[in-house]
Amino acid sequence: MLVDANHLKLTLNGRAILQDVSVHIERGEIYGLLGPNGAGKSTTIAVLLGLYAPDAGDLRLFDQARGHPVELRGRIGVMPERAGFYEWMSASDYLAWYAGFYGGLQQPAADLLRLVGLGDSGKRPVGQFSRGMQQRLALARALVDGPELLILDEPTNGLDPRGRREIHDLLLRLAGERNVGILLCTHLLDDVERLCSRIGIIDGGRTRLEASLQELASAHAAGRRFRLRLERPPADPSSLPSGLTLTSESQGWWQCLVAPDNTAPLPTLWEDLLVGHGWEIAEIHAEGGGLEALYLQLTASSKNEVKEETT
Repeated sequence: MLVDANHLKLTLNGRAILQDVSVHIERGEIYGLLGPNGAGKSTTIAVLLGLYAPDAGDLRLFDQARGHPVELRGRIGVMPERAGFYEWMSASDYLAWYAGFYGGLQQPAADLLRLVGLGDSGKRPVGQFSRGMQQRLALARALVDGPELLILDEPTNGLDPRGRREIHDLLLRLAGERNVGILLCTHLLDDVERLCSRIGIIDGGRTRLEASLQELASAHAAGRRFRLRLERPPADPSSLPSGLTLTSESQGWWQCLVAPDNTAPLPTLWEDLLVGHGWEIAEIHAEGGGLEALYLQLTASSKNEVKEETT
């Protein structure tokens, strides 16, 4: 196992930043680390990198005790949210300079730049790069030493839809073909749903959930959910067709749950199944489901009381 972190705790400046955080990442796995701002995600990453020693808990990287960070740094590639470059350097020169900390480039800078979609920009000064191009360069920098573990903080920020898809495909290749483990820290749930096999949700310095997306899909496949505002409900709400449930009436709004096996088109659902049974519908609103609903449920109590001390 690349990352085996259990019940980590950390107090900084008298404040409990991490109170009970666990993260487990296997080789070849893309792991999504989720949570609201101030939840403890960046501090968790800092602990994994050896920038802070946890006050309590157990941490093992690469199937060994934490040991000396310098001995392990060549096996970890990091892409922080705020990249930071010497903007007067060309992209190729910058990668060569950065790789000097690891003993030099393992592959030509041109190959790295081509890998992240910057193949024609090696000689350009980094200061001329757009935000999206700098994101790509930051990913190339994280790959200079051929890492076994990649830690990526918001890697698709500033990218257009095509660029996001290209980075997605690259990360999937790194995990699938090179067996790289990837820790993906992001607020983009669609990135998580496309890329990740497992997720961890942190809130208030605690891990609220850690599970595979497959497990979550099975456990939370509750069907489609809608809110209906009704002009006048029928006398007998229980007289609905099979596969529909109406509950939780509040100020004229009802919760409508459509069972997963009911695949009727929405016009048919409303007109034939509900209106046909006497429901006079004034408004219909679809409610979020899947990972978004679960995330909002688990972080609903967050008041950003835990403030991170790192960036």
